[in-house]
Amino acid sequence: MTITLTDAAAKQIHSQIAKRGAGIGLRVGVKSVGCSGFAYTYEVADELRAGEQRFEGHDAALVVASQNLAALDGARFDFVTEGLKQFFKFDNPNVGNTCGCGESFSLKASTNGKGVL
Repeated sequence: MTITLTDAAAKQIHSQIAKRGAGIGLRVGVKSVGCSGFAYTYEVADELRAGEQRFEGHDAALVVASQNLAALDGARFDFVTEGLKQFFKFDNPNVGNTCGCGESFSLKASTNGKGVL
């Protein structure tokens, strides 16, 4: 299982933790929502919980629960600026389709015909 972080994402994680005053990294996940099925979740993590894995890059960390690992495996985590918007963004090879607004996505089917999750 691999998830890579860009330098821009690492800097933003450090910024979020500094604003908050504490944290070990950014907890990321996938939840059921939206018109396409799933959306990413983000929150500053204070500790590594049972069943979570830590991914590090550029001196920053992502914390991912075991149930989300298959959906995020091989993804690249970035922080981008598009026009006036700045946001975290996954380049995720497991995504099949995204909705028109870009807020939700579906996962590619696995070999057993079910989604990755």
